[in-house]
Amino acid sequence: MIPVLFADEHFIIINKPHDLLSVPGKGPEKQDCVGRRIQAESHPTARIVHRLDYATSGLMVLALTADSLVQLSRLFQEHKMSKRYHAIISGTPTEDNGIIEQPLRCDWERRPLQMIDHEKGKYALTRWETIETLRDSTRVFLYPQTGRSHQLRVHMLWMGHPIAGDRFYADDKALSLSDRLMLHAEELSFTHPYTQEPLSFLAEAPF
Repeated sequence: MIPVLFADEHFIIINKPHDLLSVPGKGPEKQDCVGRRIQAESHPTARIVHRLDYATSGLMVLALTADSLVQLSRLFQEHKMSKRYHAIISGTPTEDNGIIEQPLRCDWERRPLQMIDHEKGKYALTRWETIETLRDSTRVFLYPQTGRSHQLRVHMLWMGHPIAGDRFYADDKALSLSDRLMLHAEELSFTHPYTQEPLSFLAEAPF
């Protein structure tokens, strides 16, 4: 069962396990996903508002009506969803925090991988800060200000500190640190689109 942390008549907040698709992929072996599990387990009208990568765990919001899908999607489009991710990255950055502004686009020859491209890439910004320095790695908070595909993974790679266990972007050292991607959507905050109540949800990283 996928944990449901909040539910009302408009939407639900769930804690997605790692290594699970958000929506169905191509082929019969890729039909298991968050949307279908939630529909079968507890909320048959649930609809995906946004996605997390297959390998990423953490908080997701699912709409329960057609109108709430529109309202919640608008909050994401207008950057009114505040998100905080928890990650473990390889090595130790020289600074304690920073901002990464590097445009991203699909690496078409190696899709679904993404790449930095200053000519054709779309604007992407990530704030980061160190939480704890470990022996061969660093625990960090990541705050994406845009929502590009693989943004956090590629931005950490660009910084020279790929996320531990990243099967797409990590070098051998970073891969050896974990058997899963050490990236978790830990906090999600926004204003309820119907009641205007400020909401904040926390699902602590399982690593």
